[in-house]
Amino acid sequence: MVMVGLVVGLSAYQTVADSDNIVNALKQGNASQLSNYFDNFIDLKLPEKDEVKNMGRTQAGITVKSFFGDNNIKGFDLTSQREMGGTKYITGKLQGDAKDYNITMLMKVKADKLSIITIRVN
Repeated sequence: MVMVGLVVGLSAYQTVADSDNIVNALKQGNASQLSNYFDNFIDLKLPEKDEVKNMGRTQAGITVKSFFGDNNIKGFDLTSQREMGGTKYITGKLQGDAKDYNITMLMKVKADKLSIITIRVN
């Protein structure tokens, strides 16, 4: 019984650490670090582009890295962070050179790791 509690406790700690790492990657404008938390397939919506459903992890990483580079994303202000029924939401503002962008990310816990399943930037 104690082992079950310990495993559940460590799993919860891991997802908090993952969440902090995701926020830190955004604050640093580090798309490569952020893409480490992408699920195998994600839904991705970027400004002035159609939403792409079930984009593969590698392609999504390349696309987000390109967006960060093209817009010189250099910071992030966290607006909201909440969890409901095993799903976690993070919203905030990405800071670019010319303008700021609103970002919303949807994440789920998979195999004791927080995985990003949706990113919407506008």
